[in-house]
Amino acid sequence: MLGCFRWAWKRCTYIGPYDNVSWLAATADEFEPVPRICRVILSAYEEDLRNPKFSPAGGYRMNPDWVIKHATYEQTQGNAPLYLIYADHEHREIVLAIRGLNFIKESDYKLLLDDRLGMQMFDGGYVHHGLLKSAVWLLNEESETLRRLWVENGSSYGMVFAGHSLGSGVAALLTVIAVNHRDELGGIPRNNVRCYAAAPPRCMSLNLALKYADVIHSVILQDDFLPRTPTPLEDIFKSIFCLPCLLFLICLRDTFIPEGRKLRDPRRLYAPGRIYHVVERKFCRCGRYPPEVRTAIPVDGRFEHIVLSCNATSDHAIIWIEKESNKALERIRQNTPETLTTAPKVQKLERLQTIEKEHKDALERAVSLNIPHAVSVPEEEEHSASKKELKEVEDAAESSSENGTELRSQPGRGRTNWNLAVEKLLKKNESGELSSDKDNSSLSK
Repeated sequence: MLGCFRWAWKRCTYIGPYDNVSWLAATADEFEPVPRICRVILSAYEEDLRNPKFSPAGGYRMNPDWVIKHATYEQTQGNAPLYLIYADHEHREIVLAIRGLNFIKESDYKLLLDDRLGMQMFDGGYVHHGLLKSAVWLLNEESETLRRLWVENGSSYGMVFAGHSLGSGVAALLTVIAVNHRDELGGIPRNNVRCYAAAPPRCMSLNLALKYADVIHSVILQDDFLPRTPTPLEDIFKSIFCLPCLLFLICLRDTFIPEGRKLRDPRRLYAPGRIYHVVERKFCRCGRYPPEVRTAIPVDGRFEHIVLSCNATSDHAIIWIEKESNKALERIRQNTPETLTTAPKVQKLERLQTIEKEHKDALERAVSLNIPHAVSVPEEEEHSASKKELKEVEDAAESSSENGTELRSQPGRGRTNWNLAVEKLLKKNESGELSSDKDNSSLSK
């Protein structure tokens, strides 16, 4: 009886800040893009950016003339959530922002439900099948536009893929494909590619989440339920009207699953990349406090605990994420001491070196914990070895084209066929070796 009471007390009093007690505080330089990118994502929910309905405090601070494309449902035809392409000349960035789930659109639900445990193998791990299909469709549709914008702006801009909820999962997987085939986007350097996933779903296995932590950044507000829920997305949204009951049952079930067993399951999906956790509530205290941001690339303890909170769903809203991240950035800037002994550029360089070290340490820890298919070398150091594989993909595409079997994009679109470009990644099985074509045919269906 006493043991049951102790368990109930620990579970009911578990709060979001417990996930990041050992994490470092984020700096202003690394967190600065987050509120701005959140506003671009929020603008993808608008029908007309010149007459906004969901404008945040202070407005979007975007130039409507710099919007290259604002996709409609007639254009996406259910293959992807609505998205927006924005050329941010002020910050020298090309942004592809993807909105989250639209509860009144059946196509969004079909995208979410197109998956099952262990269904889609990708790049030596597992990913969400429906989100991957959507990412490939988006690249087939817009890669030529992105490449043209990057080249026209001096091949010096950054390329940012961003999204919220459903859209963040698509953006994360799109980023994985893009950084493996940068030549198809004009040869953009890896360090010019970034992904910001706001309130992301669990869309990739742990080895992939760590491998791409240098380019993918997840932003999670306090008690958000989605990044913490290992249950397949289809079960979550089938139970949307009884979500608190589902979360409680998941919490109860996961209590009896050992941490090591979770880590060793290669099919278990996680929130992608480096995590920025925004916290603005405290235990047994009313109201919201000045938010703080902590960041890490966690391996074990990667948001494995459901928080039984009345804010678990409201913390998922992009409006609240933008608002609290903006407050957090202002607070970080106010609390940053100005020193005369250390130049700002030196401080920034030291933080970049720390970030690189955190990534290497996370990869090494994953190997030490026997995480399935974990790599101990950062992806950028493997790039030279991957060039040969990219050449093989190009040769395969040319051969397929000559034989008349190429999977073509829609007429009038770019020449790059991303179905073929990702074939090499799809063929990588759990051991990193090539699997048969039969195992990879599901993506083109």
